[in-house]
Amino acid sequence: MSATGSMDSVGSDGADRYTVVSADCHAGADLLDYRPYLEKRYHDEFDAWAATYVNPYADLLADTADKNWNSERRIAELEEDGIVAEVVFPNTIPPFFPSGSLMAPAPTAEEFRRRWAGLRAHNRWLADFCAAAPGRRAGVFQILLNDVQEAVQEIRWGVSAGLRGGLLLPGTPPGSGLPELYSSTYDPIWAVCAELGVPVNHHAGSASPPLGDEPAARAVYMVETTWFSHRALWHLIFGGAFRRHPDLKLVLTEQGSGWIPGVLDMLDYYHGRMVAAAAKASTAESKFGAGLAASMGKGPSEVWRDNCFVGASFMRPHEVPLRERIGIEKIMWGSDYPHDEGTYPYSREGLRFAYARVPRDEVAAMIGGNAARVYGFDLDALDPIAAKVGPTVTEIAEPLAEPPAGATSPVFARGASVRVW
Repeated sequence: MSATGSMDSVGSDGADRYTVVSADCHAGADLLDYRPYLEKRYHDEFDAWAATYVNPYADLLADTADKNWNSERRIAELEEDGIVAEVVFPNTIPPFFPSGSLMAPAPTAEEFRRRWAGLRAHNRWLADFCAAAPGRRAGVFQILLNDVQEAVQEIRWGVSAGLRGGLLLPGTPPGSGLPELYSSTYDPIWAVCAELGVPVNHHAGSASPPLGDEPAARAVYMVETTWFSHRALWHLIFGGAFRRHPDLKLVLTEQGSGWIPGVLDMLDYYHGRMVAAAAKASTAESKFGAGLAASMGKGPSEVWRDNCFVGASFMRPHEVPLRERIGIEKIMWGSDYPHDEGTYPYSREGLRFAYARVPRDEVAAMIGGNAARVYGFDLDALDPIAAKVGPTVTEIAEPLAEPPAGATSPVFARGASVRVW
């Protein structure tokens, strides 16, 4: 095992193989299968609602939709793809939601009661789903920010239920009606997560405001959605969450990774200017920096070093050269199974495309060891499985000449460049 907590395995054929943990997969129950997990007092309301609900997602109506909930199929397909364990984010429609919970807007006061019941049903289904594959799934449980005390209770329940993937932090996009993430309103959430060692995950797509459905709106969404997700980083940093709770861990998932060095440079610049200016009442920046040094503590790059990680889903070749600036020990590769933009069934090729010629210990850390450390996977238990199904070290070291003909993941896109956010 290396200093980054990585490991690889030796198969029965004598080949060294990587132990691959996907830090970004998605799952959920079929709509009606949530009913047994819903409190009985909501059953009649659920039956009436479900009878008229029309699922808007083609992939959840297709013959392959059971990838989200068919445990045996899922294990088989992930192993076929070289993956032995997964961090499980949501994907399907929970009770009383207009869309997938990841991208649904914050509920109104009138909607909160039923939506909260629906999310709690998903969390309980997820606990059973993870228990069906012991040691191989870290389930990410969900909360709503409308009621902080309810959220704290659910976090404690999630830990007691064995959901090791941590908390999925919703966004607070403009117009949500919720306090911004830097608000001290949420301090009880950060406190319980730090106390219990619960990673706080913030996934792309969950913080964008509604933009409509015109062609231009969809294009703007594609350009802006990761930026809205990145906001959680500077909100929690400038809000002082990490000063008050130094054990808090933040994971930013499926938002790319190449933006991180430049954004940290920018945040350090603003932090330095505002803190320096705060002592000089004559400067234009002084009013912005007043009290900042005392309230937030360490600077942004130090917070990143000590508290933050990136779920670098299908990491792309142009991002890999930035790995040392990001922090090799911070990067956790993910396949995004079962999404079309994910690398299944070409994850081996995706790993080759990104990591060929990268030192072996660094690859092992980024594609398994770091996720095992953050989410508590037992590598000693996973290595024997990896010895049978994991990609070989020799295989991943070989550059990929051409992307697979059927691949749909943007990891294989030609001409990609580092995003500014």
